[in-house]
Amino acid sequence: MSGRYDEVYARSLRDPEGFWGEAAEDVHWYKRWDRVLDTSRAPFYRWFSGGEVNTCYNALDRHVEGGRADQLALIYDSPVAGVKASFTYRELLDAVSRFAGVLVNLGVGRGDRVLIYMPNIPEAVIGVLACARIGAVHSVVFGGFASNELAVRIDDAQPKLVLAASCGIETNRVIPYMPLLDRALEMASAKPEKCVVLQRPQGRAELTPGRDIDWMEADSAASPVECVPVAATDPLYILYTSGTTGNPKGVVHDNGGHLVALKWSMPNVYGVKPGETYWAASDVGWAVGHSYIIYAPLFHGCTSVLYEGKPVGTPDAGAFWRVISEYGVRVFFTAPTAFRAIKREDPNAELVRNYDLSGLRAQFLAGERADPDTLQWAERALGVPVIDHWWQTETAWPMAANCLGIESLPVKYGSPTRAVPGYDVRVLDEHGTEVPAGTMGAIVVKLPLPPGCLPTLWNNDEGYRKSYLSRFEGFYETADAGYLDEDGYLWIMSRTDDIINVAGHRLSTGLMEEVLAAHPDVAECAVIGVADALKGQLPLGLVVLKAGVQRAESEIVAELVQMMRDRIGAVAAFKQACVVARLPKTRSGKVLRGTMRKIADSVEFRVPPTIDDPAVLDEITQALRGLGYAG
Repeated sequence: MSGRYDEVYARSLRDPEGFWGEAAEDVHWYKRWDRVLDTSRAPFYRWFSGGEVNTCYNALDRHVEGGRADQLALIYDSPVAGVKASFTYRELLDAVSRFAGVLVNLGVGRGDRVLIYMPNIPEAVIGVLACARIGAVHSVVFGGFASNELAVRIDDAQPKLVLAASCGIETNRVIPYMPLLDRALEMASAKPEKCVVLQRPQGRAELTPGRDIDWMEADSAASPVECVPVAATDPLYILYTSGTTGNPKGVVHDNGGHLVALKWSMPNVYGVKPGETYWAASDVGWAVGHSYIIYAPLFHGCTSVLYEGKPVGTPDAGAFWRVISEYGVRVFFTAPTAFRAIKREDPNAELVRNYDLSGLRAQFLAGERADPDTLQWAERALGVPVIDHWWQTETAWPMAANCLGIESLPVKYGSPTRAVPGYDVRVLDEHGTEVPAGTMGAIVVKLPLPPGCLPTLWNNDEGYRKSYLSRFEGFYETADAGYLDEDGYLWIMSRTDDIINVAGHRLSTGLMEEVLAAHPDVAECAVIGVADALKGQLPLGLVVLKAGVQRAESEIVAELVQMMRDRIGAVAAFKQACVVARLPKTRSGKVLRGTMRKIADSVEFRVPPTIDDPAVLDEITQALRGLGYAG
C-alpha cells in the first residue's frame, strides 16, 4: 500500500505543470505566467514564462503587510566578533529598501550585476536582498577568496558594482579583504565602476579615492525604494562553482522557479512552519547560504539564524548547541564534516548536556556523504531524527531527502532516502542504459529539471550543455555515482571520478570510507585511489583520530586493514592507511580527495581556491611520502 510520499512523488512526475502550478499559488505574482513549463527551447527549459514576480517582495514585504512585521526575520550571532544582533521583518525591510536606494543612486538597475565579497554578516544578507529588490543580479563570492580567483569571477560576471567588507574574522585572526580585492581589480579586465565598503571595527580598510564608497555614509544618504517586478525567467543570481577545466562555471538561478521551489521545500522537505526558527550553519558564499540562510526561510516567514563562527573553537565543541538552545532552533542544517569535527573534540557528546535542546525537532545533513557512524553519533547526541539529504549548487534545493513534511520514511543509514518530488532520478551505466536495483552507476536526473534548478550557465549555453547534458541525452548528469536499491532509496557513494578501478573491479571509495569511519578511534577519514603498475589503482586510507586516542598508530592501521578485508573482501586490495592530523577541505567542508590523489600520483595540480587552509596540503604530502608516494 503506497503512502502519501508515493502519491505526491508520482503526481510530481505525471503532471509537473499541475503540480508546480499549484505550488506557485503560494507566492505573490505581479503577473501570472503564460506557461508553467516552457519547452520551446528544450533542453533549455524555463518555468513560469510570462510571469512577473519580485523575490525580495516575497521574502520581506508580503510578511510585513501580512502581519509578521514584528516577528524576528534574522538573528546574527558572531562569537568571533563578539556581536549579536537581530532584525524583525519590518527592520530588515527598512534596511534592505534603503540600501536598494544606495544601489539605485549608484546607477545599478534591472539586469546589472553586483558582486558581493563579504563574510557572514547582516550587511551581506541586506546586499543580496537589495539586489533582488531592484532586479539586479547578485554574485556572492566567499569572503577571503584569492585575488586571481576573484578576478576571474569579475571578468565573467562583469559587475557594475562591488559590495565588500573591510575584513573577515577567523577564530584567531583577522583577514583583510581590501588588499585581496584591490589586487583582483588590478588583474581584472572588466572594471566595476564603484566599490561600497563596510568598515568593520576589527580591521578597517584604506579606501581608494574616487572608487571606494563608505557603506554607512552611502546608506545614511539614501532613500528607500520599492520592489521592481521582473520576469520569472530573469536571473536572480550567479553562483560560481569549480569547473573541470579549472575555470569556474557561473551557475544561474532565476527568480520565479527558484522562489516557488524553495518556498515549497520549507514545509514539505524540512517540515518547518512559518514563525519557527530555522538555522543553516553555512556561509552566504555557498549554495546553502543562498538557499537556506537567506531565501527559503524568509519566503516561508521563518526566523533565520546567521552564524559567524565555527563548530569548534568558538569557543568549544558546544558552540552549535549553544545557538540551538539560545534561539529556540526547531530545525538545524549543517554539513557532516562539522559533526565530525565536533565528534573528534567531544567524542561522547558531553557538552550537549550543558544546553536545553528540547525544542529541536530535526537535524539535516548535506554537503558531502554522511557516513552512518557520524549520523548515528548525531542521533545519540541530539535525540532527534538526523536526516541525510543530497543536492548541489546547480539545483539550489534538495534532490533526495526524507521529506518530513510529506511523510517520514524509514531511515537507511548511508542513504539520503528517496528522490524529492519533481526529480526523476535514474542510475545509468557508461552506455546510458538504466542498471538494475543495487548496481552502481552514474546518477542522473531525467529532463526537465524541476523549478529552482539552473536553466543554464551565465552567458554560456554551450558550456551548460557540455558540462551537464552531453554525456547522457535527455538527462542531467550529476557527476555523482551510486545506486538505487529495491525500495527506491538512493545511495550516493562517491563522485564519478572517485570510483576506483582495482584490477578491473569498480569500487566505491564512499563504501570503503564507511568501513573506516566505523572504527571507534577514527573521527574522520578519506579513501583515494593511487596509481599502481599491476592493478591500475589501489585504495589508500587517510584517517584522523579522535581527541585523546593514545594507541599506537600501527596497531590502528592494522585493524583498519582487517576491517576492510572482513567487510568488503580481498577484492578491495586495501593494504595501506596512514594517520594524519587533518584532511584538506573546502571552506564548505568537502574533502579534497581529487587533490590528494594527484599529490599521491605526483601529478601537477592547482591548489583549489576554495581550500580552507593550503598548509594542510604540505602535511598530506609529507604523510604520503612516508608511504612511498608523492615522489
